[in-house]
Amino acid sequence: MSTSVGELVDLCRASGLRRTKALEVLLGTLLQADRPMTLAKLEKSRRLASQCDKATIYRLLHRLTDAGIVRRLGLHERAAYFALVLPDQHRDYLICTGCGSIAPVDAPCPVHDLEEEIRTKTGFQNLYHELEFFGTCPKCT
Repeated sequence: MSTSVGELVDLCRASGLRRTKALEVLLGTLLQADRPMTLAKLEKSRRLASQCDKATIYRLLHRLTDAGIVRRLGLHERAAYFALVLPDQHRDYLICTGCGSIAPVDAPCPVHDLEEEIRTKTGFQNLYHELEFFGTCPKCT
């Protein structure tokens, strides 16, 4: 099952965010991306550039991050990458400590069974995890 922009907008509204054209276009851009995107990359998107400026994109990303709809990735001293947190899919990431590039891990997540065990033993609801692996990419080695 795939998530639509409309479903994401509904999540935003449930979190107290106003529905705007800029929000819809930002969500659509992130939804279509095959990997996390930086603010600079988002700003260069033609669709987004026609709707809002860099400051608006930045504010929206931080509101979406605070609402748990977007995940901020990357090394603190480098540009942040942003990716949607989709209800129907889970992504883990590889982050290069050399150049800061980010790529999704193309392997089953080893933590799902542990997460279920923790949920069962503790009674926690809405439990989730974020898994990031750090190392040096082939280009930097």
